[in-house]
Amino acid sequence: MFVAILLLLAAIGIEVVSTVLLPRTHGFTDPLWSVVVVAGYAISIWLLALVVRTLPVSTAYAVWSGLGTALVAVVGYLWLDEQMTLLKAASLALIVVGVVGLNLTASH
Repeated sequence: MFVAILLLLAAIGIEVVSTVLLPRTHGFTDPLWSVVVVAGYAISIWLLALVVRTLPVSTAYAVWSGLGTALVAVVGYLWLDEQMTLLKAASLALIVVGVVGLNLTASH
């Protein structure tokens, strides 16, 4: 299970990096960045597919998508000059609470 969690964290990290690099594709008209982004997404999905051999798909996907979404929003705020409003911060907190809740119910 420890390996599955590490793979899930790697999948999330790769997906976040790919998403942050998405604007560099210029609508998939820049071939180099397009290949990097698509390859990143493919690797992330492949790792997620490995994870669901061990963890329930509902939990793994919730963690992958929820934490990925929250991390992209944080990266956008810290490094891409995106705004962080109170509503956005509260919504991200709800995503994290939901992911934690799903993980708690999956362990019982």
